[in-house]
Amino acid sequence: MRLAYGCMGLDDVDRADEAVRTAYEVGIRLFDHADIYGGGTAEIVFGQVLARHPGLRDEIEIQTKCGIVLGGAEGGNAYDLSRAHLLASVEGSLERLGTDRIDRLLLHRPDPLARPAEIADAFDVLTAARKVGAFGVSNMAAPQLAHLRSAVRQPLDVNQLELSLHHRDLIEAGVLVNHADAAAYAPVTGTLEYCTDHAVTVQAYGALAQGRFTGRPRGPEDESTATLVRRYAAELGATPEAVVVAWVLKHPAEIVAVVGTTEPHRIRACADAEQVAEAMTREQWWSLWTAARGKPVP
Repeated sequence: MRLAYGCMGLDDVDRADEAVRTAYEVGIRLFDHADIYGGGTAEIVFGQVLARHPGLRDEIEIQTKCGIVLGGAEGGNAYDLSRAHLLASVEGSLERLGTDRIDRLLLHRPDPLARPAEIADAFDVLTAARKVGAFGVSNMAAPQLAHLRSAVRQPLDVNQLELSLHHRDLIEAGVLVNHADAAAYAPVTGTLEYCTDHAVTVQAYGALAQGRFTGRPRGPEDESTATLVRRYAAELGATPEAVVVAWVLKHPAEIVAVVGTTEPHRIRACADAEQVAEAMTREQWWSLWTAARGKPVP
């Protein structure tokens, strides 16, 4: 299944239990965390859910991220991918989750002060101790990922990036080459292609676009897209949520969509997104893109 459940909003064990069980029931097996979600609360609550369901841990994949230090700079946050921080972050996540291993660790943001050799050493330590099974990155463009891959000895098999019908930069970058607007997308140009060519799975966070096209519009500009989403949902025999997620999954990069809602009915509403993506026509896909852009592709 090309859906993952994003655990950022988990803050109460009973609600989390229902959300996790719902995600599991619809076929989701990948649960995505970060050490900063809820200041660590999301991992703690998830650990409490695991404790309620003996055996569940061995049936799912737990992924977490590290590297963002909230309040790590005067007046703001900082990023830290030093060896010491990586090792300490993993220990903290293991304790909060109540598990002895993390299936995949992602580096949450690029750290300008990072030394790739230090990261490689930390990965070796975590691998040898069997505390982390696999590694990846988040929010990295192709050159940053390539630079890191040249230093570490383990495959980096995931790049988690924001991508949705609302946040379309990764796809926009691919069609605006040699256009006046190309400079705005230059940092991510070629990232989808690089990941596809190097067997790096793109995980799309924010795939539901925060509900702006499925009942929670943020402004008048969202209404026309929401209307088209409802129309295509009726045509495809699907939910609006499945249509929005399907727009991401339709891309040939075999993207995995991270669904972060804590509402069980909306989790269920996404369950058929892969099938909807297969049924969605090119015309529907392009029409949704055009509506969300607010103007035609040049």
